[in-house]
Amino acid sequence: MSPHARKKAILPLLLAGAVGLAQAGTLSFTAALEQAERQSPKLAAINAQIDAARSAAISAGALPDPKIFAGIDSFPVSGPEAGRLQADFMTMQKIGVMQDVPNADKRRARKAVAAAGVEVAEARRRAERLAVRRDTAMAWLELYYLQRKEALFAELDLENAILTQTVKAQIASGRAQAADAVVPQQEAVEIADRRDDLSSAQAQARSRLRQFVGRAADDLLTGDPPNLVIDAQHLRGILHRHPELLVFAAETHKAEAELGEARSTKKPDWGIELAYQRRAPQFGNMVSIQFTFDLPVSPSTRQEPLIVAKQRELDRIDAERENMLREHASELESDLAEYVALSRQLERARQVTLPLLEQKVMLQTASYQGGKGDLAVVLMARRERIEQRLRIIDLENSLARVAARLYFAYEENAQ
Repeated sequence: MSPHARKKAILPLLLAGAVGLAQAGTLSFTAALEQAERQSPKLAAINAQIDAARSAAISAGALPDPKIFAGIDSFPVSGPEAGRLQADFMTMQKIGVMQDVPNADKRRARKAVAAAGVEVAEARRRAERLAVRRDTAMAWLELYYLQRKEALFAELDLENAILTQTVKAQIASGRAQAADAVVPQQEAVEIADRRDDLSSAQAQARSRLRQFVGRAADDLLTGDPPNLVIDAQHLRGILHRHPELLVFAAETHKAEAELGEARSTKKPDWGIELAYQRRAPQFGNMVSIQFTFDLPVSPSTRQEPLIVAKQRELDRIDAERENMLREHASELESDLAEYVALSRQLERARQVTLPLLEQKVMLQTASYQGGKGDLAVVLMARRERIEQRLRIIDLENSLARVAARLYFAYEENAQ
């Protein structure tokens, strides 16, 4: 088929695709991340948690509400004045107010605990936000490269049509056997089977993307994925900035504040009471004031166990953070090694292997057209080229996914 005829064959497909593109919405890589962030129920839940923590922090460290009390003092229940409210000079009706005052260290510690609670919630939100963006990026990339394969299969259909015409011409000229006419049809059946597998994989990938962006997953993907540059040394230098490790840092601050609050219980709280006391008309009224103080009489069985428990909680957080740091260090080195290997493999596949296979197909086809080659050899060369082009797409997909995993774990959080 001449280049002009090939253009005429492709033109209706391009026009149909343009019409479909105009009628459907589009979803770029960046738009998918933004959509997922807006729609994430996990992020909505954490936002509610942050609002709750901030609201609770407003009253942290404040004095408890005062109490009003009323009663009777020295009411006689025996003797000649029994049951008489105004007979005895000691009988008083009283009303007053009480205020409990926790010690200053305890109030400061409660403020610190509340502030650390907000810090923990915000750290968890950052970690979850990056996780949502990372998972959305993975789903978008998977669907994008599957669609790249679909475009390649359209080219395979066109190549198979060219092969059909070549075989017919060879049979007509007596350079090929009549049985060769069924070979392009067999190729068409195999391509159709592989396209069905590809359609199934696309449906599954679109379903995973729909988990993050909702109905927007049914839109056409537009644009190319970003070129995420990976600097190994830089990533190693910001390993401690991994969002999951920052959650541990916030939890450490909260545990330290709780430990301070536990230690403050060893210092006594106090309170004050003011009362107005009314007696019988023949006696004068009175005002009284009194102070109360807590007595930590048994710290070894009350305050100390709580302090030890909070200290052990702090030790637990430190140990878990160290364990996660080692895990992420191992994952980082593994991902970096995979990134380097995939980059090299993709470079060789593009620059070396594919050009050799293109040359092989051209030489085998020319030999067959000249009546010197075998159709089976031509088909084998075409299959090798097809598989190599599909492998290049798979390598691009794998490389992009590793880069996205590294970027959303470290680079974006550092920025």
